Parts: sequence; C-alpha cells; structure tokens
Amino acid sequence: MANRVTRNFIDNLPKAELHVHLEGTLEPELRLKLARKNHIDIGTDSLETLKATYHYDTLASFLAVYYSALDVLQTESDFYDLAFTYLKKVHENNVQHVEMFFDPQAHTSRKISFETVINGFSKAAEDAKKFGVDAQLIMCFLRDFSKESARKSLEAAKPYQDKILGIGLDSDEHNNPPLKFATAFDNAVSEGYHITMHADVDQVDSIDHIKQALEIIGVERLDHGTNIVENPDLVDFVSTNKIGLTSCPNSNQFLSQDMKGAEVKTLLDRDVKVSINSDDPAYFGGYINDNYWSITKNYELTQEQVVQLAKNSFETAWISDSQKNNYMKQIDNYVANFD
Repeated sequence: MANRVTRNFIDNLPKAELHVHLEGTLEPELRLKLARKNHIDIGTDSLETLKATYHYDTLASFLAVYYSALDVLQTESDFYDLAFTYLKKVHENNVQHVEMFFDPQAHTSRKISFETVINGFSKAAEDAKKFGVDAQLIMCFLRDFSKESARKSLEAAKPYQDKILGIGLDSDEHNNPPLKFATAFDNAVSEGYHITMHADVDQVDSIDHIKQALEIIGVERLDHGTNIVENPDLVDFVSTNKIGLTSCPNSNQFLSQDMKGAEVKTLLDRDVKVSINSDDPAYFGGYINDNYWSITKNYELTQEQVVQLAKNSFETAWISDSQKNNYMKQIDNYVANFD
C-alpha cells in the first residue's frame, strides 16, 4: 500500500462520524438567516461582522460564543434545517453513518420544548436516508448543569427513546467530573441506552476523569480522550476492551494549540480504536474530511493509518456486526480500486 495520501483519497474514503455536535454545525449564514426569520437580535445584520465573533482560545471562551448563538433556534423547522444542512455536508464528505450529539438542556433552559428539539432533529435524520446517510442521535447531558437537570432530561427523553441511540456528557469539564453523573448514567444503561462521555484535551484532572469514565461509569466510547497516553495502563485497558476514542484535530488545535496528532499515532500503534471527527465544524474550520486532511498532512500519516482510522470509526459505531462487516468491505473495495 502506497504511503502517500492525497486529499482525493480522503474525500472519497467511506467513513463514519461519531463525534459531532449538531449545535456546533450552526454556520454564521444559517444563524443570520434564522435570526432574521425569528426576529432575534444578535447584535449585527452583517455576515462578515458575525463571522468575526467566532474567536476563542479556551474551552470556556468557545462555549460562551457557542451557547449565545443558540438563541436563533426557536421552532421545529429551525432544528430540522440545522441538522439537515449538516447531513447534506456529511453526504458530500462520503460519511455513511453518523451519530450526532445534541444538547436538549441548552434549549429547554431557553423555554424551548424537548419535543420541538427532538422532532426537528429526528425528522432530518429520517430524511437523510434518501441520500444514503444512516443518521442517529446521542442526547448529551451538560456537565455544568446539575445532576438533577440531567435526571429530568433523561425523564423527558422517555417518550422519544426510539429516536435516541445513546447518552453522552459534554460542556465545561472543570469541577464537573464523570462521577457527578454516575446515577444518571446508571439509569441510562438500565433503560437500554449506549453511553459515552467527553474527556476534553488537557483539562484539570484529565487522567482522573478518564479513569472514572472508563473504570467506574463503564463508557463504551471516550470522546476526545487523547490525554490517556499519559497513563499506559489505561491505554492497555481501552485497547484490550476495544473502547473507541473520538479525536477531533481541528478543534484540538483551536483550544489547545495542538492537534494531538502524535497522540493519535501512538494510539494507532497501540491498537486503540481511535477515529477522526469534526466536533463543532462551524466553529473550528472544517468538516470531517478537513479534519482527516489536517492530521494526515501535518503528521504525515500513511495510507494504512488513514484507512485504519476510517475502519475504527465503523468498528466503534453503535451498529450491528453485519453493518460493520458491510462497511469494512466497502473500505477494502475502495482501497483496492483506488487509482
């Protein structure tokens, strides 16, 4: 297998996306359109001025911009438009399967009903089947909200459980460890949900939080999580148990000034099922293929490594073994016939 990887090879490689926040796909163009539609004052009517506000260098400063943007999302059709716009983009990126995060508390706290959010997003996921994208939803708890708020969100999800594949945990990790939500995640598992948690890069107590997520909560995937290389025992744990890690190079570079490419290569060498994803593409300069290309170009990944990243994305997706085998064959056929 040749070592040189082209952008064309990446663009057409079948892949899954397992770490993307639907709220993080709100491009300035759509934000401005929805603001005008819903008569929301966002401080400007200029697209260029709005784009200039997308500046941050820490997780906290990013979240401040991120949450303020959500005010324009008011109706079921707004949530549909947000998700369907993203799903058309992943189709262009040759994503076959996607598991999308959404944050209901960010909307119910604004007096938008859970029903409005889930119906808009789930209808977009259903319509994505028309162009061959299998789209699923992961409901996240906001870790800087209370554990009681998480309990209420899980309760609110019950009538819509058939529309939600799993439960995740995101937002500001500082002083909000996984154990804060242990009961909520135990309940989620008992209700039949898959579970995952964010372990953002270079946070206070990163390794302790990763240990809690893996060894106590029992997550099936770890989102971000590349600080795990600091603890070889934990690396062995995720490798042995085939627990997926979802790395997001472009957002890493924005928030920690490092794509964590060296860590991704180390994890690949240790047979850890790490994959590449886009996180919040409207805010971090690119969708999934841009992230693949960034890490490949900057860290000189081989074609074998890029293919393994794509295979890992399907192997750690919450899909059946027959679906996984089908996607593996798609990748193998693509590589065999790539010119």
